[in-house]
Amino acid sequence: MKLFIIQPAHSMGRSNLKPYKTGKRNLVGLSLPYLAALTPKEWDIELIDQQLMDIDFNAPVDLVAIATWTINSQQAYEISGRFRARGVPVIMGGPHTFFFAEEAAQHCDAVGIGEGEKIWLNMLEDAASGRLRKFYRAEKPLELTDLPFPRHDLLNFKRYTPFKAFAVQTSRGCPFRCDFCSERFYLGQEYRYRPVGDVIAELKSAKIRNVFFADSTFAGKKSHTMELMEALIPLKVRWSALWSSNLCRDQRFLDCAKRSGLLHVNIGLETVDSETLAGMNKKINRVAFYKEIINNLRKRGISFSFNFVFGYDTERENICDLTLAFLRENKVPAAYFNILTPHIGTPLYDRMLSAGRLIDPNDIGRWPGLICYFKPKHCTPKELEEKVKRMYREFYSLRSMVGRMGLPMSLADFTSWTINFSQRRMFQSDSENFDNY
Repeated sequence: MKLFIIQPAHSMGRSNLKPYKTGKRNLVGLSLPYLAALTPKEWDIELIDQQLMDIDFNAPVDLVAIATWTINSQQAYEISGRFRARGVPVIMGGPHTFFFAEEAAQHCDAVGIGEGEKIWLNMLEDAASGRLRKFYRAEKPLELTDLPFPRHDLLNFKRYTPFKAFAVQTSRGCPFRCDFCSERFYLGQEYRYRPVGDVIAELKSAKIRNVFFADSTFAGKKSHTMELMEALIPLKVRWSALWSSNLCRDQRFLDCAKRSGLLHVNIGLETVDSETLAGMNKKINRVAFYKEIINNLRKRGISFSFNFVFGYDTERENICDLTLAFLRENKVPAAYFNILTPHIGTPLYDRMLSAGRLIDPNDIGRWPGLICYFKPKHCTPKELEEKVKRMYREFYSLRSMVGRMGLPMSLADFTSWTINFSQRRMFQSDSENFDNY
């Protein structure tokens, strides 16, 4: 039987529903080739990344599976509708269906809820026999041992840049309980990790040299991550990840990370305001340690970027200016500025919903970009959006870039400059795209 596994593109914006397209990708994603690896050999599989290629809606196919996030859900529903109009059954899964199962069920023949390994085979078997149920739910967290390796052989690597990185997962879940984050709900409340040998075997099997560890937080258990990094050293890979700020105060951990090939790390500092950190339940972050963190990374030649969130009730009205001043003073190479998003399932969402502060609750996270989905305390939603856009323009101006970063003398420097030019291109694109990106 012929199976299409599709990853939809997101829409260009709320006023432009066309799918977002690019010629190539820098990152080889995990969802499509991993679902293919879970699929029995009797299925003839085609992987379709809508951002990179068009979908042939008239192709002969027996089943369509769509990996769905909230940001691409509108495109997912459009794709599903066109195949179902031909009588082709469509199944959906992913983070979006975990939170919006009933909504997704209106647009497909079967909905997968939770980790795919627990339900994927049942969905395929039922589809093949014509007896699909409406809902399939993974009840228990999966033990992350002996997972199959992604089917990279099914990808067309001409659609990726020469310096592409491969997404590799070493863990699921998160040990932290941040007020605004919903990932721990669909990835599992408990932090789980793969055996080191399994991860190393995957890297060797695919001959991967550039790695992005696609974990919610790399090093949720430090001792295990130390073991993994030691095992990476002989492979001579270059890797990037997201981890918590407290790890940057551990000299031994950072030294091992550098030796193992760490190229870039992204860290959620979230804010430079201590009171707001407390409200976020971001207990591992301490503003007093930020400069130490920066110095520890810089002296090892590690490229780094920080994530910030704006819109909490407790933050000072001049928080944007304070953040930019902090970044300039410390010559931070790269930063991402985000508007607080009350994702369904989080304590933040529940508080704002009960207070009547949410704007279009069913559309939260549906559209790309700098969008305020709630009523801030100190300004209007539009004013908050404009403040964050101004931060991008100022931080990624040529004068700011030259002032924060010296000449690119190392691979880490080139990485930081690449991130800067990427973010600069984002806000220099056409105004509607930036307004809704």
